[in-house]
Amino acid sequence: MALVSRGLEGIVAAETRLSDVRGEEGVLIYAGYNIDEIMAGGVTFEEVTYLLWYDRLPTVIQLKEFKEKLAAERELPAGLVEYLKTLPKTASPMDVIRTAVSALGIYDDRGAVDAMELNRQRAISILAKIGVIAAYYHRIRQGLSLPPVRKDLGEAAHFLYLINGKEAGPEAVKTLDIAYVLHADHGFNASTFSARVTVSTLSDIYSAITSAIGTLKGPLHGGANEGVIHMLQEIGGVDRVDAWVEDKIAQKQKIMGIGHRVYKTLDPRAPHLKAMAIRLTQELGEPKWIEMSERIAKIMLDRKHLNANVDFYSATVYYSLGIPTDLFTPIFAISRAAGWTGHVLEQLADNRLFRPQSEYIGHEGTKKVVPIEQR
Repeated sequence: MALVSRGLEGIVAAETRLSDVRGEEGVLIYAGYNIDEIMAGGVTFEEVTYLLWYDRLPTVIQLKEFKEKLAAERELPAGLVEYLKTLPKTASPMDVIRTAVSALGIYDDRGAVDAMELNRQRAISILAKIGVIAAYYHRIRQGLSLPPVRKDLGEAAHFLYLINGKEAGPEAVKTLDIAYVLHADHGFNASTFSARVTVSTLSDIYSAITSAIGTLKGPLHGGANEGVIHMLQEIGGVDRVDAWVEDKIAQKQKIMGIGHRVYKTLDPRAPHLKAMAIRLTQELGEPKWIEMSERIAKIMLDRKHLNANVDFYSATVYYSLGIPTDLFTPIFAISRAAGWTGHVLEQLADNRLFRPQSEYIGHEGTKKVVPIEQR
């Protein structure tokens, strides 16, 4: 019998230079830079994207040109905007983003160029447009007008401008940009792997990113951050945390945002988001969210030796920024599009079709077909 690794745990399926998740150490590396160094250096989301795609941080001129290319690709096709207006106002934003990104491929009629350059152009287009799709649908479902896209704002600032209809303050922009940076890539997670599997068939980049979005929307992956805020709302107050957690432990139920499939110690992204969550809740005068979170984290560490992960604190950060709960996972998708597209480009540069085997556990091939009238 062949060795079976459920969920492919421990299986190395390919090589990558984009990021390294060292679970035992609690370390995350982006193309040679520890995530703590990235944060200490004040590296922006656009810089991180450039790093993931080109394996180096950009110069001032390179960054300016890269941001200009992103800004130039923000405009959605008129037909897609009209389509977004026809969708049910109750649709899940993740479903809308998945479908709209797929539709983008229909409108992409770029002229014949070098295949790798074509995919780089399409990667820029996807990254530039995914946030616009999320923001436009959010405003459409509220019956609000759609602000024209702008070219003078960075990715985080532009998203906040679109959903609010006005520019956000520098602190809010910085906070969202940091969240984007921390979510940009994370090894061969489920959504990244699905993108690479799809494009390994030499399907197009739009199909690959659509696969990734469909994978991310699951509650065991990107949907966990929405679950965290729903959990805090259900608990209601710090005085109810202990009893609520004890009840969940007794029932052997999962606590959202606690524990991680890979990290066996503290998620290295969590402290950075925790610091932002503390600052934001103090500024807003709503400390109960972070106080509840801290109490849950302490109980779970003491009782189950499990640490809080990135979703645990990102939920409070987004909520404190006034972002609707069902846009939490779309924000994850917007930031992770940097990594997804980088992995697609890397996969295509030295492609090998993914074709794992399975261990058959059914009956041996000795059964006889019984005529249908005798079954």
